[in-house]
Amino acid sequence: MSLRVAVGTPFVSRGRERLAEHEFVVALSLDRDWMSPDQAKRLVDVATGEGLLSREDGELVAAFDLDSVSVPDDFTPDESLFQERSAFETALDALEGAGETRQEAVANVNALQRELGVTADVAAVLYARREGVDVADAARKAGENL
Repeated sequence: MSLRVAVGTPFVSRGRERLAEHEFVVALSLDRDWMSPDQAKRLVDVATGEGLLSREDGELVAAFDLDSVSVPDDFTPDESLFQERSAFETALDALEGAGETRQEAVANVNALQRELGVTADVAAVLYARREGVDVADAARKAGENL
């Protein structure tokens, strides 16, 4: 969820669903002092790849519910945000966002993986879909890795 918080914060703080990329970078690097401008640009790439941001008419658009973004007072993004996440991790985050605990989700995905004899990525996507959670981006990633 920290990826959603980091990506959503510039939009929430400005009260908008669309931002120019330079506004997004300034919000994270100068306003919040959470990262360097280069890291903020890398975060745009990661978030776009994860389906959290889209580019429309030269602006960044949040592709998730910004009302769900709550920034804890002590929040600071960590380095893991700048790395592309696996389909498994993406599906787990989506399941957590839908209210399932991470521990429950991992246990259920592991059980499904053993039952079907598939990779953890595929099992996570299948489990999330069975639970009615949208994991289209994770499904795309899992398919690319087959």
